[in-house]
Amino acid sequence: MRTTTLGTQGPEVGVIGLGCMGMSYAYDMDTARDAETSVSVIRGAIELGATLIDTADVYGPYTNEELVGRALQDGYRERAVLSTKVGLEVSTAAPAAGTMPGLVKNGSPEHIRASIDASLRRLGTDHVDLYILHRVDPDVPLEDSWAAMAQTVRDGKARAIGISEADVAQIELAQSVHPVTAVQSELSLWTRDRLSDVVPYCEERGLAFLPFSPLGRGFLTGRFTSFDQLPADDMRRRLPRFQQENLKANLAIVQRVREVAERVGATPAQVALAWVVAQGRRVIPIPGTKTPKYLRENVAAGDLMLSG
Repeated sequence: MRTTTLGTQGPEVGVIGLGCMGMSYAYDMDTARDAETSVSVIRGAIELGATLIDTADVYGPYTNEELVGRALQDGYRERAVLSTKVGLEVSTAAPAAGTMPGLVKNGSPEHIRASIDASLRRLGTDHVDLYILHRVDPDVPLEDSWAAMAQTVRDGKARAIGISEADVAQIELAQSVHPVTAVQSELSLWTRDRLSDVVPYCEERGLAFLPFSPLGRGFLTGRFTSFDQLPADDMRRRLPRFQQENLKANLAIVQRVREVAERVGATPAQVALAWVVAQGRRVIPIPGTKTPKYLRENVAAGDLMLSG
């Protein structure tokens, strides 16, 4: 796979990484999890060059970091560029029947300091390569949260820090405290908001941009054509785009992706990923998958070049 760097000074990584959330959390929650297969997928990603492995403490919560830590044993940690996140917690309020628990933001310095140590224990490592503030907490000055993030670098617990779902003003404020290495936000063929501001900002300043949900949460692969196809306890059932009428309207995008895929001899998922990769020199999508088949398909997209 082609490679790039995680920011101007960061380590070399494949142009496509691996998001691990779905192995433990949020999607297909009524389906039994196969930890052995997930471990093989994470290790397979590293062997295929998708070396950026992304998790978060809130995924599970906690169990996804434990899974990733298990996968990175036996010499795989040294070959991976490991990213985890802090700043979201599962709400203590009881969820409505049939729904997942809600999330609350916590960007307090105390929480960040405690969380990095807990994450390192679960991951079985003495440092992460990238520590990301999962969300900006409106009740805590960003300067305070970011100072605590920076302290993890000074303490040797993180090699670099990043921020998720931030606007340009917030990124600039963070930059004034400590360098931002990466910005994580949603980007796909049907979610292009950040192309007008954050992506150009990152491109001009050499920051990595890490798109999550680059396959439109599975929609752009053509997997879902009806709301009823979503598993019963799946977070996508709460998203407006997956409601039946909206989903029907968006099927035109899937059809267009399918047409391009047929023309270039690729799959719709590969076309969708290649389009995301093409949005900048350091745009590194982190699609999630739980199966070796789709891992291989996603990784192959790293070498697919689309013409205009």
